[in-house]
Amino acid sequence: MSEALINRLVEFAESGNQQRITFNGQTHQGWIMEISEDALMISTGFSDKSGHDVWVKFEELAQAELSYWDNQQDQWVKFSL
Repeated sequence: MSEALINRLVEFAESGNQQRITFNGQTHQGWIMEISEDALMISTGFSDKSGHDVWVKFEELAQAELSYWDNQQDQWVKFSL
């Protein structure tokens, strides 16, 4: 994984109040909790009972739509790697 990709993923994780990743017809909305060598983990839901952690591989991110919630604009803003 390149340093540039790591930096962009960290920037994405720190953007907005929440992040959203859509790929293969599925949408995962929550908070980026971890970035590993080949994937990132997004934690969804509001509690242990309704939420779950999803690992998304970097190959999947290349084809995914990324966005984050911007509180100042009150809308989802697209993010590109």
